[in-house]
Amino acid sequence: MIKSEKISYQIKGMPFIGYAVYDGDGAAKAKKPAVLVIHAWKGLDENAKKKAEELAKLGYVAFALDLYGNGTLPKTDEEAGALMSPLFIDRKVLRERLLAGLETLKNIPGVDTSRIGAIGFCFGGLSALELAKSGADVKGVVSFHGLLGNKRGNLQAKPEKNADKIIAKMLVLHGYEDPMVSPEDITNFQKGMTEAKVDWQMHIYSDTTHAFTDPNAQSKEKGLNYNPVSAKRAWQSMTNFFEELFA
Repeated sequence: MIKSEKISYQIKGMPFIGYAVYDGDGAAKAKKPAVLVIHAWKGLDENAKKKAEELAKLGYVAFALDLYGNGTLPKTDEEAGALMSPLFIDRKVLRERLLAGLETLKNIPGVDTSRIGAIGFCFGGLSALELAKSGADVKGVVSFHGLLGNKRGNLQAKPEKNADKIIAKMLVLHGYEDPMVSPEDITNFQKGMTEAKVDWQMHIYSDTTHAFTDPNAQSKEKGLNYNPVSAKRAWQSMTNFFEELFA
């Protein structure tokens, strides 16, 4: 049986509330590999929690972190943008919040700290890659339809320097028709990670837009469409990736 609990933690005195899920027999009984789940721009919502629950069913301890603080859930796109934009721009603060979430995961009883990965969706996909670039001690990260560039509309990020040695392997799962990632973004990512000697791979799915794993994504005008076939393929690719890394 799968069990879940909220876990509170702090960053510089600011409260954050994450969501942990693990085997109901008790996470403390046996050391298990763990996966950090990084939510999309709408905060730690039901989608992120369900992904954590699915990971727990695969035998992992999963922890869905809270990037916005105090479990804040924006109600509108405007509110989501207002919360996401400062973190998109200030990658130093973003990394601080990612690393705090990672440390919280490591402190969950039963976690094998030598076998940790991370996944993220949309903005969370960008965040998962940012965690890897920070040099965090994780085996691998997976980006589902993640943003890959440093510019989004009128937002220009202030990038942080990559770690001298990036430990994590990277898996990028991308829709060919994603309007939020340009061909230049893809080229720059591939070139940059190759130069950094990162073990990376990218899977690109045809007839697939942004947010393709989200059943609520139903906007052709915005290029946001759920694609169950690509979603299933991407999840299987993630499963294979972690099975290899945690073996």
